[in-house]
Amino acid sequence: MPDYSIAVVDDEEAIRDSILMSLEDRYRMIAYATAEKAFSAMRKAPPDLILMDIGLPGMSGLEALKKIKREHPEVLVIMITAYEDIDTVISAMKAGAHDYVVKPLHMEGLEISIGNALETIRLRKEVKALQSRYLEEHIPCFIGESKAIREVMEFIKTVARSQDTPVLIQGETGTGKELIAAAIHYNSPHWKAPFATVNCAAIPKDLIESELFGYARGAFSGASADGKQGLVEAAANGTLFLDEVGDLSPQAQAKLLRFLESGEFYRLGGSQRMEIKTRVVSATNRDLVKMMAAGDFRKDLYFRLGVVRVKIPSLNERPDDVLPLAKHFLKEFSERFGKKFSGISTEAQQALLHYNWTGNVRELKNVMEAAVLVARGPELLRADLEPAFPDGGGDAVAADWPDCKEEFPEEGFCLTSRLAGIEKRYIQKALRVAGGNESQAARLLGMNHHTFRYRRKKLSTH
Repeated sequence: MPDYSIAVVDDEEAIRDSILMSLEDRYRMIAYATAEKAFSAMRKAPPDLILMDIGLPGMSGLEALKKIKREHPEVLVIMITAYEDIDTVISAMKAGAHDYVVKPLHMEGLEISIGNALETIRLRKEVKALQSRYLEEHIPCFIGESKAIREVMEFIKTVARSQDTPVLIQGETGTGKELIAAAIHYNSPHWKAPFATVNCAAIPKDLIESELFGYARGAFSGASADGKQGLVEAAANGTLFLDEVGDLSPQAQAKLLRFLESGEFYRLGGSQRMEIKTRVVSATNRDLVKMMAAGDFRKDLYFRLGVVRVKIPSLNERPDDVLPLAKHFLKEFSERFGKKFSGISTEAQQALLHYNWTGNVRELKNVMEAAVLVARGPELLRADLEPAFPDGGGDAVAADWPDCKEEFPEEGFCLTSRLAGIEKRYIQKALRVAGGNESQAARLLGMNHHTFRYRRKKLSTH
């Protein structure tokens, strides 16, 4: 029998002792006289299952049940009642009780109820373990050590709990928006259901509607005799990921809005109303607010798509993630190309840290792939990287000291914001060299500690 833990919460000592004596040879048992004492202990280690009396002194069993389901939703609860009060039992089951038993207790019946609850817990743990293995095998890890990306990943886990809330992912090209969408799907309760993706920018505007919603028999010249299922149907009960959603035509926007609001749609050229449950996750690198102002994107669709919004920071905004990502890609491409690299040289690491990653993670991955492919090893050198940089590493040099070589655009530019960006990079670099020590970083930049802290806070540098 697996090592399950069971808590008994009952104000009657005789009942507590009776249950403990019957079960302690098979399970890890603990007992409490009040819900308050049980909650105090659960903060450190919640049990797998709770047997709880409805008529507790102080906080009632029904109140405690509701709190348990809010704070520890994974814990199952079997309610104990002194009499078969149907209204109380119904209230408990609606509040999330797994089962109930009636006093006076019959151990045979109680053990059957416990056995059913523990089987549910076992299956849940199996599914969770299977889900974790699936994520490791099929979904690339969203690697990062920075505070910014850790916050994004924690937020994603929270968002994923909902099965149908639309999510809008915003971020620059190459930041990993599809990866975030996949993480939302595969951390959700419907992770086994389909995950369908479509790049709205890659499909001609006159075809996107039929790709999303399908078409009926004879909808247009050349249409399949049997019609065609759209991606909305293909993602039934799962997730539909719309990449570059800002490229949708006005007609497709209107039809998508209708689907989001009602769950209903019609195939192109069809008269049969279709009803599908599909979670829509969308992404864009375009400024939808500006597009709305210009009349190119529907305001109502924007708010419907972005019930929850996830902003992915650029790679330049999270420099602490550059080397962990580079080492991950080094391992990935070493295995792919049959090479054995021991690591990345200090000079190569500095080049990676100094480079201006305008293409974000995608650009870093491409640079590492090219470098690993041609390098001999066993250590990846700066000389291996420079041919792989699109400009031969010019951005890495520019990051050491920005040079004024560019032509001024006719409309001008904001020098203050550019200088702030340069200052921010230097502060981040000084902190890395100083191992996070502000006083030492300030000395490296020729600042006093007070000025350094002020500038760091003002520029929101972590």
